[in-house]
Amino acid sequence: MSKARNYNRWIIDRFAPYLGEHVAEVGAGIGTISELLLQRGVTRLVSFEPSQNMYPLLAEKLGQDARVEVVNDVFRPGEATGNFDSVIYINVLEHIEEDRTELANAYEALKPGGHVMVFVPALEWLYSEFDRRIGHFRRYTRGGLSERAQEAGFSVVTAQYFDLIGIIPWYVMFVLLRRSDVGSGISAYDKLVVPPMRLLENMVTAPIGKSVMLIGRKP
Repeated sequence: MSKARNYNRWIIDRFAPYLGEHVAEVGAGIGTISELLLQRGVTRLVSFEPSQNMYPLLAEKLGQDARVEVVNDVFRPGEATGNFDSVIYINVLEHIEEDRTELANAYEALKPGGHVMVFVPALEWLYSEFDRRIGHFRRYTRGGLSERAQEAGFSVVTAQYFDLIGIIPWYVMFVLLRRSDVGSGISAYDKLVVPPMRLLENMVTAPIGKSVMLIGRKP
């Protein structure tokens, strides 16, 4: 997904009004989303990445930026309890088996009035061998994700499906054809499909989508 520049900007633009200045990014990978967050006025970013193969790339990309702290570990509130304006999970929560516990951790880490922002794959009937192979424990529905956030104490600001058209290629490639990798199609999709799809979904809320995004607020 690091090559999907339009797609990633679309996600961050949806989250941008709720970011605040002090942000925790959980599962930062190689820093693709981190760079976009820093372009949105974030003054303090703590990027958590437990993977031993991605962390060195993340540290190399962001380690010299005084606004960034790079942590080679899973997300734990610890001394940062109650300090963050927002906690962000982009294509991460589905990799965490105990997702309810994880959302409770996010709640603990946030200041009152802070926001959790979650972007995850949607629709269980799209779950494929590819999902399993890359470590997805589940795919979500809008209602199911909202319920988990509310159980953790959040009030749901918005929860909506995202990327309606993306359902079709995902279903064909990974459910019907059982592909084991994304191949080069993601770049073409990002250039040709995402811009008009973004315009459409900015005007009309998608009734269903390949992904679901949620913004929750800590009272």
